[in-house]
Amino acid sequence: MPLYLRLAMLDCIKKKDVDAGDQHFQTSGSEDDPCENPVVVFINPKSGGRNGSVLQDRLQHMISQEQVFDLHNVKPDEFVRYGLGCLEKWAEKDNCAKETRKNIRVVVAGGDGTVGWVLGCLGVLHEKDQFPVPPVAIIPLGTGNDLARSFGWGGSFPFSRRSAIKRALQRATNGRICHLDSWHVVVQMPGGEVVDPPHSLKTTEVCDVDQNLKIEGRVPDKVNCYEGVFYNYFSIGMDAQVAYGFHHLRNEKPYLAQGPISNKIIYSGYSCSQGWFLTPCMSDPSLSVRAIVALNLHSYGSGRNPWGNLKPDYLQKRGFVEAHVDDGILEIFGLKQGWHASFVMVELISAKHIAQASSIRLELSGGDWRDAFLQMDGEPWKQPMSKEYSTIVEIKRVPFPSVMVNGE
Repeated sequence: MPLYLRLAMLDCIKKKDVDAGDQHFQTSGSEDDPCENPVVVFINPKSGGRNGSVLQDRLQHMISQEQVFDLHNVKPDEFVRYGLGCLEKWAEKDNCAKETRKNIRVVVAGGDGTVGWVLGCLGVLHEKDQFPVPPVAIIPLGTGNDLARSFGWGGSFPFSRRSAIKRALQRATNGRICHLDSWHVVVQMPGGEVVDPPHSLKTTEVCDVDQNLKIEGRVPDKVNCYEGVFYNYFSIGMDAQVAYGFHHLRNEKPYLAQGPISNKIIYSGYSCSQGWFLTPCMSDPSLSVRAIVALNLHSYGSGRNPWGNLKPDYLQKRGFVEAHVDDGILEIFGLKQGWHASFVMVELISAKHIAQASSIRLELSGGDWRDAFLQMDGEPWKQPMSKEYSTIVEIKRVPFPSVMVNGE
């Protein structure tokens, strides 16, 4: 990307003002030729163990310092509002700015949560009819990296090979564009209840739940509402409870988890300690599954496909269709107990198929259980349950797709 454009965008982002980069256009002459498929990179230097900062240095050396953003210093929404806003402001006067805005691509070096964060910020462009929306490529630095796996970027990144960075950038600039469904979640809970929501859920004044659907329980006059978006999965039950405990353990003792491999080992050990393997569903006849998952991708739990590659005869018999990441449908399956989940995760069997759906409503109410555990895209939380009133969870497809770069 030409130097004057890089400096103009960076000034706008730092000063949070789309006019802050004007001086670079006035003095440059704007004679630079537009670059094809320019990229910017968002990276968390703490990702990937101790290698994240090394990757950041190498990317800045190969591209430029102004095109590689440390997520601790520059947030994706700031880039969208002020960086892209700078290009759009000058697009009519400066051909290089116009072509850069048209062709720019975003590379996210991080895990699924980081990728989802960037996709959510770029989604604002759809809502404001500011097109085109920059497509997103991935350098996988997380633990599961299911989004990266689903779009051909692999489950890990070979830090030891310098040539890998160059190849990743080439694939990011030249890879074909594809689409990904995203799903809007609304949680309506009785007012007065206290919940500590994950980063992906935000409080909202307007509770956009379907009032025409029947509710089995009661809804109080005063409610609290949260909303968010997920790209991979939403789950409720034992898997979310294990994830919740693991996240708290990792936050309390960060020295235990220093990278993807150690994370997986600790996670597996923690699962065994939570009773999933020791309390089968048959101990309570009313329980047929102990976890329900609504899955968008073909990849779950670090590359597994619990829905399975179903044969045409079975699909026809059950009334299912072949699963795709952009078909507007979620695959809903259940996991029984730890042993069943283990066999599903090693793909010896498929999960318990429940349904396919374009929208979902869950109604939760308390009883013997005071809390439910939920998670979306690996971010778990503890949801308090009321014996008197119902908690409603609604999932609907976002009306526009996210734009991705295929790395294959």
